[in-house]
Amino acid sequence: MSATPGAFARVALIALVAVILQLSGFGPDRLFGGRPDLVPLVVAAVAIYAGSVAGAATGFGTGMLLDLAVGGTMGASSLVLSAVGYGVGRYREVRDPAHGLMPIPVGALATLAWVTAFAAVSFMLDVGASVSPLVFRDMLLTIALNAVIALPVFALCRRVLRPALLVDPLDLRRRRQPPREAGPLGLRGLEI
Repeated sequence: MSATPGAFARVALIALVAVILQLSGFGPDRLFGGRPDLVPLVVAAVAIYAGSVAGAATGFGTGMLLDLAVGGTMGASSLVLSAVGYGVGRYREVRDPAHGLMPIPVGALATLAWVTAFAAVSFMLDVGASVSPLVFRDMLLTIALNAVIALPVFALCRRVLRPALLVDPLDLRRRRQPPREAGPLGLRGLEI
């Protein structure tokens, strides 16, 4: 897919709103003992609808914005979110998921990758880090809550991004051409 100039502004707006909502709206609230995390869901949604490069760029920008807003270790969030965005975008390019419930497993796996990789990076960078069993409970609750809210988040991101994304012209050209039928019965499609 190729993106229009308006797509960059839309993705930046989606990332900014996600970080603001995460830090102000969803951050302090606890549902069933866990906190939903919008940031990996938004990065995964952009990666699913725009591809791996756009997903990695969105992950980097959103992670940098998150690190600046929180005052955490610079680059830790952007490193992990870039990998999550690229991985989800690559999944889309290789498998081309088209099922209506696709956001649920994609959102859950993106959140799983985000929380485990961010915990590992934070643990490696922090000298005085300690691990509690409650961390694993919070991680599982975050993954479950993100799986629940994945459908509306993906639908909203698709609604915002869809008018700005264009289909590759080569892809349209391939669809318009009728299939070639040449050669014997077993070799149709091959020109002899």
